[in-house]
Amino acid sequence: MPAKKKKKTSAKTKPNASRPLMPGYGLPQGSKGLLPWSWADQRLKKSHNYWITTVKPDGSPHSMVVWSLWQDGRLLFSTGSKSRKARNLAQNARCVVCTELANEAVIVEGIAEIAGVPERRKFLPTYERKYKFDMGGMKQDILSMKEPVFAVRPRVVFGLWEKHFVGKSNRWKF
Repeated sequence: MPAKKKKKTSAKTKPNASRPLMPGYGLPQGSKGLLPWSWADQRLKKSHNYWITTVKPDGSPHSMVVWSLWQDGRLLFSTGSKSRKARNLAQNARCVVCTELANEAVIVEGIAEIAGVPERRKFLPTYERKYKFDMGGMKQDILSMKEPVFAVRPRVVFGLWEKHFVGKSNRWKF
């Protein structure tokens, strides 16, 4: 089973910013030039496709593209209960989710939790608007908790902007 719900990260909560540990890359010391959290927040909201990497029972990685929403400080996505990613998350809730544009990458290391009904009610209409996709055929199974909606709670987020890589690479801790 995925991790139990813990304290929700609020969309208004700003994580602690610092430089990522990247010896040999020439990153400056100190906080001058760090990206604001709003930079990552915007990309998490606007990305269309997201890459999720989960861990198979044998310890090997599994990556897949998903549609997702950045909602209330967590990435939410639905999937079939029998999908590889759902089965992986049921055994190991740790995962990595990345936005689609590698030249303005936002990489979320986090814990996947099963979203509750209130989060699902908010998720469905927003998801339909973002993706122009009718969730009507899945709505009952999603709201009755028959099919999973995962909410990835960030623990660490990296922001890597290719154009300003040395001066603006970030790590945010929650």
